[in-house]
Amino acid sequence: MKLAFVSDSLSVMPLNELLDNAARMGVHGVEINTCGFSTAPHFDLDGMLGNSQAQKEFRAEFAARELEIVSFNANGNPLHPASTAHSDKLKDTIRVAGEMGIRTVCAMSGLPAGNATDTMPNWVVASWPPETQTMLKYQWEEKLIPYWTDIAEFAREHGVERIALEMFANQCVYNTPSLLKLREAVGPVIGANLDPSHLFWMGADPLMIPEALGEAIHHVHAKDTLLNAPVQATTSLLETGSLTDIPARSWSYVTLGIGHGEEWWRQFCYRLKMAGYDGWVSIEHEDVLLNSLEGLEKSVSLLRNVMPEAAADFQLQDI
Repeated sequence: MKLAFVSDSLSVMPLNELLDNAARMGVHGVEINTCGFSTAPHFDLDGMLGNSQAQKEFRAEFAARELEIVSFNANGNPLHPASTAHSDKLKDTIRVAGEMGIRTVCAMSGLPAGNATDTMPNWVVASWPPETQTMLKYQWEEKLIPYWTDIAEFAREHGVERIALEMFANQCVYNTPSLLKLREAVGPVIGANLDPSHLFWMGADPLMIPEALGEAIHHVHAKDTLLNAPVQATTSLLETGSLTDIPARSWSYVTLGIGHGEEWWRQFCYRLKMAGYDGWVSIEHEDVLLNSLEGLEKSVSLLRNVMPEAAADFQLQDI
């Protein structure tokens, strides 16, 4: 496996300073945010599209520090019923990825409205009343599957081999069954960006998910979640409070090791290996209580202690 981090983890820094810190910390690459839910402070998507000189200069900054561009990240809602902006930028990201030889684009499945006349996304997380099933049928059959069938073909045409969808809240694809359902409908271009942080607060066990996904894992994010037991006890894990008010929330995104200790991350990495995954593990630091560089450094240190990097070489002796 190779260690990286998401560029927005150090969104306060200019690109050259970010890359200097990446090289100093000993990571192998950086995942670049391009659009969507990010302001993309390190990447001018419009300026890069079709601009071979700008692309060459961008790559040179990485090469000078012996770093790789891990993937492009276009997380957003490409199925928003009132705007095509995220979808348009996702396609532009795929175009630039093809031009630059980047084979993996991270994204989210998107969330449409519950019917053709609604203007707001509608996340269905219950089985009843009966209209929930009507909404799900509309979202999957009329929006999600047709959209991603087209995007998968668009990706293939542009040389992008993997669309790694993050299983995230307020998206049609938010857990293992929904990811595999879309992959079965669309094809193996679609896979998972496995980020345990969201799965913690949704009640799943991320240690079991690598085996369940297997070869459908296209990419991995390392982000931790603190489950705040005193608050959870009275409010549940259904949380709509401000992301910046950690003491008041039942769960929050935190620096690796704060929500789940080193032993948990050691087993997670090993279970990825057991499932056949030997790709990138990309830290996404979103802890609002810590300095971003300090938190990222702590996360890198933890993963370097537990993540297998070298290829296995054990062989049974012929005795």
